[in-house]
Amino acid sequence: MLKRGAICSSLLLVFFLLAGREAPPAAGDPIRLHPDNPHYFLFRGKAVALITSGEHYGAVINADFNYRRYLATLQAAGLNYTRLFPGSYVEVPAKSFGIQRNDLAPAPGRLVAPWARSTVPGYAGGGDKFDLDRWDAEYFKRFDDFLMEAGNRGIVVEISLFSSQYGDAQWAMSPLNPANNINATTVIDWKSVNTLANGNILAYQERYARKLVQEANKFDNVIFEIQNEPFADRPLLKDVVNPYLFPPARTKFPNSIELADDASIAWQTRVAQWITSEESSLPNKHLVAQNYCDFGLPVEELIPDVSIVNFHYAFPETASSNYGLRKAIAYDETGFLGADDDSYRRQAWNFMLSGGSVFDGLDYSFTVAHEDGTDAAPNGPGGGSSALRRQLGILSEFLRILPLVDLTPDTRTVTHAGGTYARVLSSPGGEYAIYFDGSGPADVALDLPAGEYSGDWINTKTGAIERSERFQHSGGTKILRAPEFENGIALRLERAER
Repeated sequence: MLKRGAICSSLLLVFFLLAGREAPPAAGDPIRLHPDNPHYFLFRGKAVALITSGEHYGAVINADFNYRRYLATLQAAGLNYTRLFPGSYVEVPAKSFGIQRNDLAPAPGRLVAPWARSTVPGYAGGGDKFDLDRWDAEYFKRFDDFLMEAGNRGIVVEISLFSSQYGDAQWAMSPLNPANNINATTVIDWKSVNTLANGNILAYQERYARKLVQEANKFDNVIFEIQNEPFADRPLLKDVVNPYLFPPARTKFPNSIELADDASIAWQTRVAQWITSEESSLPNKHLVAQNYCDFGLPVEELIPDVSIVNFHYAFPETASSNYGLRKAIAYDETGFLGADDDSYRRQAWNFMLSGGSVFDGLDYSFTVAHEDGTDAAPNGPGGGSSALRRQLGILSEFLRILPLVDLTPDTRTVTHAGGTYARVLSSPGGEYAIYFDGSGPADVALDLPAGEYSGDWINTKTGAIERSERFQHSGGTKILRAPEFENGIALRLERAER
């Protein structure tokens, strides 16, 4: 499609337009860790990394959300990933987390859940209460169609089966709350919802999880996440971001790094068992993800059968410090840094060029009636825009043309980064993908083997080639001067084969 080593904005535009016209490949084996490099994925015969700037997870449960238009927008930007909350957790319109137009908080009466409605009025979000003993056919029509439409566009869907409740307001909206169903579910505190001590709710959770696993089994573009942010409801303080803060701020969010407690881990382990046992008699086996913590820690222990380790608001070092797990390391959510596109673009390049497998930004420009991501009004704690999606598409294409299975994080090649932070992936064959975070021009020192080199400096905002490099090198230190840049520039360098 593109000549190796050459990226420019005009070629990217052609690539994305053509991609939208191609017939989808036939579904085969589900996405899996690549057998030659498990830090990337094998999907439809190709090694891939997953990158997106996606809506707030309510595409199926919100009856007013046009998910086909949304998925078409992701594809047009060259993005290949999205997350989905399938119905056990619901947010409050215009209130939860300060999000004014929230896909995950349907308007009154517009929630489409996996469970059928009863004839008894009184659901907190409008309409009749739910009957947890019956499935809703309209929901599963939307669910199946969403997965099929995403698959047709080459988009992988992470289905986050459960989520923390975060407080009384969200728990009051859940169909599992006894006030919202006719099945007399157990009255419990919201912090106990996702534990084994949740009364008869556990049986309903199991039935729900198994049903979703069954429905999704035929799709090759699905990943299952056990629970979103389990450490939010069941926190166990493990570390802090900045140890020099004075108490009490030092041990409170957003400076605290928390793991889920033992009660949560026991319940998550049970959910993982539901997934694997249900699929044991089904044709396909899908990857399972565990949301480990915010920011990042070296992982101590994972739940059995987990192949993807999810982190939220992750540091680049999270990818490199967990690289030895030989599993996919995912930046599974960001989006609380305001509306500045630069912040999220820089996060993505830093993480993915540190050995990351997945980058997922929350994009608040996707709302009902703006499923093309054009809602530019302030909407909660984050940003998102057409410009940001194009920029992330440039990163996606930059990675796509690299030999991903041969790449590993490299802390040796860049010996000095000239006032910037360098993130490097390289291969034994002499491919170098380098991101310099900061502003320049900058003089950078590279320790390179002898050989003939060619490469390009890539503008991470536009995809344009700012300057090309061609040189013969006798080995050792090579000084290159980067072009002028602001908030990041990428260098792709290749040693000619002998």
